[in-house]
Amino acid sequence: MNISEHRKAIDQLDGKIVQLLNERTRHVLGIGDIKLKAGEEIYAPHRERVVFDRVCGHNAGPITDEQLRSIYREIMSSALALEKTMTIAYFGPEATFTHQAALHKFGASLAYSAQKTIADVFAEVARKGADYGVVPVENSTEGVVTHTLDMFVDSDLKIVSQILLRIQQCLMSNVKLAQIKKLYVHPQSLAQCRGWLAKNLPRVEIIETSSNARSAELAAREKFAAALGGVLAAETYGLKLLAQDIQDNAVNVTRFIVLGRQCSPPTGDDRTSLMVSVADKAGALHEAIAAFRKHKINLTKIESRPSKRKAWEYFFFIDCAGHYQDAKVAKAIKLLGTHCHFVKILGSYPNTESL
Repeated sequence: MNISEHRKAIDQLDGKIVQLLNERTRHVLGIGDIKLKAGEEIYAPHRERVVFDRVCGHNAGPITDEQLRSIYREIMSSALALEKTMTIAYFGPEATFTHQAALHKFGASLAYSAQKTIADVFAEVARKGADYGVVPVENSTEGVVTHTLDMFVDSDLKIVSQILLRIQQCLMSNVKLAQIKKLYVHPQSLAQCRGWLAKNLPRVEIIETSSNARSAELAAREKFAAALGGVLAAETYGLKLLAQDIQDNAVNVTRFIVLGRQCSPPTGDDRTSLMVSVADKAGALHEAIAAFRKHKINLTKIESRPSKRKAWEYFFFIDCAGHYQDAKVAKAIKLLGTHCHFVKILGSYPNTESL
């Protein structure tokens, strides 16, 4: 085929694709109408995963599975926007990694609301100013975001999904590397790139900022300045990428959680997050977590935090494999309750791979 013939075939296929997309969307809107009348949530993380797995199962290339998921993310995002005016609150400002994670999860068709603090995200979802919220909970190299965990003590919100985002730190500026005199950087980005900076920018003045987005904003204003951050920050503030993936640890992943008001149903491959308070006595925690060993449930995380209500009293945040409605997990949680002052289910949600 020549170029003209290829283009003619593409035009014909585009017409069919548009027709099929609209037909698909009409079915989605039908489901959404039924859900709204029943008082159910429109967004369904469990269904989202099924769709991704199914369409990738049909994929014979040359489109990669990752590219196909990106395409379907926007198809699903546009359908969500048509079903209901939906707002996603996130720990801001705009163009941070949290904003990037939210866009990866929900697509570009929904409304986004940047919040100044993690507490503001919780508050915005709780008062229904936003349908869902996105906040960071832990980084593979820097550890947990303690403020996010602390917010669950008094919040009734649930974890409905998680986002595992590979953090790719980039150096951005509008001048060449040798011309950089000042580097704006968030403390966590600085901690993740110290080795690269010592080798490549050893004499540059480093100024810490409140966020990666703020770093990019400041660098865009000054001629001989640069910033560290993500690709989204460079695009937003019109900076050129001088170097990418400059973090010292190649496996640098941040886990974000999606806050909502209802837990997702089981998918067969889920994670459950719990918060517990154990008695102040020797061996109390060991006795409590024995419930999981008895029912052969894998614990993936245990984190302690001061209760801030009584000296030397702690809450424990536990992640385990399975859904709280699974028979084994339900039995373990019930047994756990016999050794704890209280047990709070923070959410059960699908396991996901890194983006």
